Amino acid sequence: MKKLRENIDRFFDRLDENWRAMPVRKQHQYTLYLFVGYLLMTVGVVAKVWYDTSQSKNDMHIDHIENPVLKQNESPARLQDTLKTILKNQIYERK
Repeated sequence: MKKLRENIDRFFDRLDENWRAMPVRKQHQYTLYLFVGYLLMTVGVVAKVWYDTSQSKNDMHIDHIENPVLKQNESPARLQDTLKTILKNQIYERK
């Protein structure tokens, strides 16, 4: 783990050295290009969200939540008339 951390630190140190060795004018150009790219990406995302919300239907259906356990259709062959099944059904089923 220490070796990985040292490698990452060396990589970032090399990047920093390369950045500082670059002329200031070129640094400004790269910074401007990154900002313009970020700005275009932001405008694209905002436009996509605006388009999606303008196309959506504004209707909402609210239904009751039903217990999926109670909705299961169990086959009668599986259920046997035993005391264990009856007690289990009385404890876990809500009606």
